[in-house]
Amino acid sequence: MEINHQAILNMLGEMYPQMQPALNFENPFQLLVSTILAAQCTDARVNQVTPALFRDYPNAFAMAKAEPEEIYPYVKSCGFSAKAKNIVLASRKIVSDHAGIVPSGMEDLVALPGVGRKTANVVRAFGFGLPAIPVDTHVLRVSNRLGLACALTPEETEKQLMALIPKENWSDAHHWMLYHGRRVCHSQKPACAECALKEMCKAYNTTMINPKLDARKKRKEAPHDSPAL
Repeated sequence: MEINHQAILNMLGEMYPQMQPALNFENPFQLLVSTILAAQCTDARVNQVTPALFRDYPNAFAMAKAEPEEIYPYVKSCGFSAKAKNIVLASRKIVSDHAGIVPSGMEDLVALPGVGRKTANVVRAFGFGLPAIPVDTHVLRVSNRLGLACALTPEETEKQLMALIPKENWSDAHHWMLYHGRRVCHSQKPACAECALKEMCKAYNTTMINPKLDARKKRKEAPHDSPAL
């Protein structure tokens, strides 16, 4: 099946116009902390805990003076005590290496404890307005199902999407695929019947997620019974 990448991107843009980050933040530091907390946790839950956290620890200088044990009660519902530790250690590195200002460069960001490429790209894209494509589980799944990418890892998926999508659309495309993954193209039970992209979707038009096609393929490939004598 030939994939019309531009048609898919155009449709995604029409389906999810002017989408904004679901995390609540006022500056790059708050976005960084919120994104660290959002790993394997819902944005809604993060938004519930961050107002109190940022009230008492409004910047990297304040957070750097805290101990992880002080921060953990604020973020406990987001899971993993390591998140509190990473937030404190990242804040200390921001203070010691960057004068308390969150850096915008990829190398500097991924050098912070608890920060990988996805988190770094979120901060670059929505904290600094730089072109970036954060690849989370939704973007990884949706881009590969649609045929916009063909990769097994977030890093390779990011590289392929950057080569395919115009730079000025990188951040928007992240949101298009993110929200499509949350609302329609679910991990376990994608709502293909109600998806406007199904006729263009690589996965839907193969046996990857279409059980009817899979059943047809099995029937076609099954050996015919020998005629009765």
